[in-house]
Amino acid sequence: MATIKCIGVLTSGGDAPGMNAAIRSVTRTAIYHGIRVKGIYRGYKGLITGEIEDFETQHVSNIVQRGGTILKTARCPEFCTPEGRALAYETMRTHGIDALVVIGGDGSLSGAREFAEEFDIPIVGLPGTIDNDLYGTDLTIGYDTALNTIVSAVDKIRDTASSHDRLFFVEVMGREAGFLALNGAIASGAEAAIIPEFAFEKDQLAETIENGFRKTKNSSIVLVSESESTGGAMKVAERVEKEYPQFDVRVVILGHIQRGGSPSAQDRIIASRMGVAAIEALLEGQRNVMIGIVNDALVYVPFSKAIKKNKPIDTDLVEALRILSI
Repeated sequence: MATIKCIGVLTSGGDAPGMNAAIRSVTRTAIYHGIRVKGIYRGYKGLITGEIEDFETQHVSNIVQRGGTILKTARCPEFCTPEGRALAYETMRTHGIDALVVIGGDGSLSGAREFAEEFDIPIVGLPGTIDNDLYGTDLTIGYDTALNTIVSAVDKIRDTASSHDRLFFVEVMGREAGFLALNGAIASGAEAAIIPEFAFEKDQLAETIENGFRKTKNSSIVLVSESESTGGAMKVAERVEKEYPQFDVRVVILGHIQRGGSPSAQDRIIASRMGVAAIEALLEGQRNVMIGIVNDALVYVPFSKAIKKNKPIDTDLVEALRILSI
């Protein structure tokens, strides 16, 4: 679109490894096409307060390998109000910003969608979340790195589990999505995963134990999604201590270690590809879409689908874990 002369880029929500690679890609692709770039600090909060800086190529040098986000991120309750969004729009106009690239998860893209509809602003989203829970994309920025962090941690925990014949429940992030727990369990050789997708369909703990759990093993590790529906690792462990006292149980909550660290090659590559695609989408006249990746091809996903549709768990992976845990 010839009318787009300046774009703003921001990161919002929880940080995810690869966000800096995305910022770098968006900035350099825009400059390559003759578009000015404004870096917006602290997400939507910075868009309201005017914490905005002109970005040149050098602003994004030497950041592709860094975790976190150089633009920082912050909660912004004000942006959830019409008055707050109106202030953000006025700030955009003051700084001459014609379009936005928003890097974040479900909540960030929900805010982008509402903002775009209210003020007719071209916005393109990049899926930046370790949870991998956005519909319309096989992968989100940060997911692969978080998965590798989980695998590395579980490998270390297994050493202690084996030495003491213990059952470890390892809590991982993911909110109401079990992708990190399920794939982390497969990749680390864990015996089971308790995930929110099946929390109301079956008793995952009882099923795991009744299927001959630990019959031939001197240690066992179960990954548990942190969600309210599973109760988290502490709740599961409390239940085991009451109902199955023969097990020597321990709990490890990995927490925010999953968000940090240098991004994997895969996260750097998809973030870079998505950043290029975001600017090209704006130049093509696309708006209110998220850049996704499906079968290694970049796709445009309307915000309404990315946000509102639930991303399904692959039941073949669930079956694979069940088979491999014997």
